[in-house]
Amino acid sequence: MGRMGTPGDNFRVIAGRYRLEVRLGRGGMGVVWRATDLLLGRRVAVKEISLDETLSEAEARWQRERTLREARAVAQLRHPHIIVVHDIVEQDERPYLVMELIDGGSLADRIAGHGPVVPAEAARIGVDLLGALRAAHAAGVLHRDIKPANVLMEAGTGRVVLTDFGVAQVAGATTLTETGSFVGSPEYTAPERMTGTGTGPASDLWSLGALLCTAVSGESPFRRDSLSGVLHAVLAAEIRPPAQAAPILPVVRGLLERDPARRLDAESAERMLRAFLETGRLPVSERRSLRGVLTAVVLVAAMAGAGVSGAALIMHQEGGGDGPTPSPSPPSVSVSASESPSVPKPSFSRTGSESESPQRAHLKGR
Repeated sequence: MGRMGTPGDNFRVIAGRYRLEVRLGRGGMGVVWRATDLLLGRRVAVKEISLDETLSEAEARWQRERTLREARAVAQLRHPHIIVVHDIVEQDERPYLVMELIDGGSLADRIAGHGPVVPAEAARIGVDLLGALRAAHAAGVLHRDIKPANVLMEAGTGRVVLTDFGVAQVAGATTLTETGSFVGSPEYTAPERMTGTGTGPASDLWSLGALLCTAVSGESPFRRDSLSGVLHAVLAAEIRPPAQAAPILPVVRGLLERDPARRLDAESAERMLRAFLETGRLPVSERRSLRGVLTAVVLVAAMAGAGVSGAALIMHQEGGGDGPTPSPSPPSVSVSASESPSVPKPSFSRTGSESESPQRAHLKGR
């Protein structure tokens, strides 16, 4: 490792070009340094990738090659809200990623130092990150570790930059981190990744939903005192978005849908958040659709014992006097005509006397 020193110290130079000067931070995949590109005379950030020291020489070589191959794929991404990778080099058989240096801290630093952000700022961050994710996913790259610590906020401009693709996965490839152990941040990890049933673009969107909750409240809705508690919160417990997320609640709920097939897609989420930034409100059709679903669920539960057809009731709610509701919309609930008195509830609903949650009361009052 290089030394955290002052001018005049003998800093370590890698690849004969990049002088590592100050350690900026350490993550699960390595150490990030502030460095100087001696050839171009500019400041850069250099990520020193950690490798498993217990591997055989052949395994270590295969790991390095795989890491470099996937890093090159990430380096091809070009988007204003994705960190720019300038170079990829090796020194002493260890890979290094040379990236643009962002003058500013992370979203995690912002929350820790100044508290949560207002919903409008969270929406702006969300729009920028959704654009970044859409670009990455279109190129076949999954990030897999979306969290506040991996979102940089450029000082002076407020530019949002998604960084640390260290556990990223290139579609169709087995990655450095696919070793049978869990990789990522549990509080921001999608249920399907927790259970090993698969990962895809929708998994990054779940993580973004958790990040938006953290941005407006200061804490992930899945934070618990133990890892087992976090796992239970993600996989099974009732999901309770913070009250501060009320203005963008349909987006948060849509992203935090446990079934990835029903999860809100990136394009719809971005459209909704842009509308909120422009008007201060989510699109009328989206709000109406969610309100209709919640009302239908309550009424179906109340009338199921009387033999009323749940399907007919929901069709009436969706196709009533307001006319058809455009799609896409946040995840809805369908009930068959042969429904038994045990009526399924959406992933986020409360039961019994808890049906009038603050979020639901807010939505019904719109």
